Amino acid sequence: MSNTKYVFVTGGVTSSLGKGIIAASLAKLLQVRGFSVTIQKLDPYINIDPGTLNPYEHGECYVTDDGAETDLDLGHYERFLNIPTSQANNVTTGRIYQSVIEKERKGEFLGKTVQVIPHITDEIKHRIKILGNTGDFDIVITEIGGTVGDIESLPYVESVRQLLWELGKENAIVIHLTLIPYLAAAGELKTKPTQHSVKTLMQSGINPDVLVCRTEHEISEDIKRKLALFCNVKTEDVIQSIDASTIYDVPNLMFEEGLDTVVLNKLQLCSEKQPQLTAWNNFLDKYKNPKSIVEIGLIGKYVELQDSYKSISEALNHASASNETKVNVRWIHSEDLTSGNIAEHLKGLNGILVAPGFGDRGIEGKIKAVQYARENNIPFFGICLGMQMAVVEFSRNVLGYKDASSTEMNENCAHPVINLMEDQKDVTKKGGTMRLGAWDCEISKESNVFKAYNKTMISERHRHRYEFNNEYLEQLRANGMKTTGVNPKTKLVEIVEISNHPWFVGVQYHPEYKSTVLNPHPLFVDFVKATLQHSK
Repeated sequence: MSNTKYVFVTGGVTSSLGKGIIAASLAKLLQVRGFSVTIQKLDPYINIDPGTLNPYEHGECYVTDDGAETDLDLGHYERFLNIPTSQANNVTTGRIYQSVIEKERKGEFLGKTVQVIPHITDEIKHRIKILGNTGDFDIVITEIGGTVGDIESLPYVESVRQLLWELGKENAIVIHLTLIPYLAAAGELKTKPTQHSVKTLMQSGINPDVLVCRTEHEISEDIKRKLALFCNVKTEDVIQSIDASTIYDVPNLMFEEGLDTVVLNKLQLCSEKQPQLTAWNNFLDKYKNPKSIVEIGLIGKYVELQDSYKSISEALNHASASNETKVNVRWIHSEDLTSGNIAEHLKGLNGILVAPGFGDRGIEGKIKAVQYARENNIPFFGICLGMQMAVVEFSRNVLGYKDASSTEMNENCAHPVINLMEDQKDVTKKGGTMRLGAWDCEISKESNVFKAYNKTMISERHRHRYEFNNEYLEQLRANGMKTTGVNPKTKLVEIVEISNHPWFVGVQYHPEYKSTVLNPHPLFVDFVKATLQHSK
């Protein structure tokens, strides 16, 4: 019998209130109190995972070590807790229904009519308890996507209601995150939306144990008492979550409000340790008090929605604190870059990062950005597609293969320096079929990446179908593009550098996924360091 305790985080009034940040902040406080904690996301959409979703729809697709394509909130969980997540940490409605239908096809329900209750809700409860049943965690925090009252969230809310009854109130609680809007015309905060949100939750059979109230202004004790009275909670269970200058302030704000203490009391857990956020606050101090400023251009295809590059922007934040340098990111759409305006768009940059992506839209702009960085000795960092475009640019402008390309963009190009991976050629389904998850890479000691990692064997996360074409390996090497990182088993080129450039690195993998507050990714740290040197 597992002794794991469960905390469910629901949302009300509006989406995008920051359930993931509240869950991660609470988890951080519980972790530094000595508890082992993990966080899980339940997503109500019917996609099996976000792997086939356009970044404009859902932001970035985050990838775990075990190859799961997941919601971007898992990135927040890892960045805050500094521990890896897995396939079990992200559950979608699509995956739930897929599993139930597969069981029905196998006859596992013995001819019974398959229904939302009990079959779908049983599957949801099973997925919620998988992490708890491992015995690895004292507390599992489960965030339910969407807002209370959404049709697609109803099976999850019902599953939580059943679990609260099955586990008992000392083993499972509900935190409801809601909004207290400020009406400028009236000059006051309004509680009615929260009251209606809690009423909707109670109509589903769930009484919230804790209210976390997002607000732009301080919530008075009178408002807290009013909320407590109308929402069936104690005054001390009404927690203010005021807007913060950075998401990394939120654990401190939640500690000041006593969220961790309230949760531990309700779960009947004792901890002699007070939260020690020393290392966290050292990071915050460096982040907020930089000694220098650099400007980095992020060249991407989805820059209108910056969540499409969430892990990259956060990895730059982590690296900025390590270098005690403020990083100003200039978001540049690759479709806007042409031969005539490239210098105008990229003028004054201390570093250029060409971001990941799929498809041929905006590709020529990315190639021009690589060329500008190479020819002007500006520190360059290419990630996944960014690395591939660095190879294409070098092949065109240094080797002289003017029609060099990737077969992703041009199947019939004469010089396919980037080609479809051999094991991808028979793949017809799009979802979950790329090269995914953690793969090894052996690093050459004579390289910038070795100086960053300070070791010869690394493991990094991947998400791609196309690869460096080894038929062009010797020609590229002979002309100054070194392959400084290679998978020891498949011989797939993972890293390229240019010999006579101050800092020019392209990586096939996604280093941004492994950067955390307490362990900034070494490549990002070294890249920002190079941009700082360039600025001087």
